[in-house]
Amino acid sequence: MLAITKEKFIRHVAIIMDGNRRWAKKRELPFFEGHKLGAKVANKVVLASLQWGIEILTLYAFSQQNWKRSRAEVDFLTALLQEYIEEEMDNYNKKKIRFRMIGNKAELPEMFKNTIEKAEKIMKNNSSLILNLAISYGGREEILNATKKICVFVQQGDLTVEKIGIKTINDNLYTASQPNPDLLIRTGGEYRISNFLLWQIAYTELWITRTLWPDFSLKEYRQALEDFGRRERRFGGLRKES
Repeated sequence: MLAITKEKFIRHVAIIMDGNRRWAKKRELPFFEGHKLGAKVANKVVLASLQWGIEILTLYAFSQQNWKRSRAEVDFLTALLQEYIEEEMDNYNKKKIRFRMIGNKAELPEMFKNTIEKAEKIMKNNSSLILNLAISYGGREEILNATKKICVFVQQGDLTVEKIGIKTINDNLYTASQPNPDLLIRTGGEYRISNFLLWQIAYTELWITRTLWPDFSLKEYRQALEDFGRRERRFGGLRKES
């Protein structure tokens, strides 16, 4: 765990990597140039998180709503993500990084799905850093999927309605067994959650920057972590008296 202060640690960081297309548009470049540079920044952030002792990093790479984009952009994004996983798989495995996809695999192209499953299998026993890559992901859809799974348990007689609690839902999310994010970073300056980890971020600290994702630096990443260290987390409780 990264010690931000003597008393405070950060275990789980989630990031909405926003601004790739705007970065390219500002420079009058094709959209794919922003996505390509964005993938390189993501890799730097993964390796920095490993170095700084963060246990879990969750990156919002491709939402379920992204399927509505042009066929050219969707095809490029899925191919880029597949290439990213294939290229970094061995290196991440050597560094004991565990890769997990969170999202709806059924919607993915078969070759892409095979690449993801191969990476998950190869790295399943690693524990230095868990990298959750949110692909074809939606927070509402995740909660709906968890609800359906719980309903099946009830129908089969394995669970009663009275015993359904917060832990029941936690245990049926994509992030089951993981602590909720301590910090959610959003680049690109938008002040919204965009259907990301809706259940998990109930008490997560937010840090928003106008910096577009391809320009996001490790210096700014560290700044976000240090800002987190200065905050008082109350989880719905009262502020401490000064």
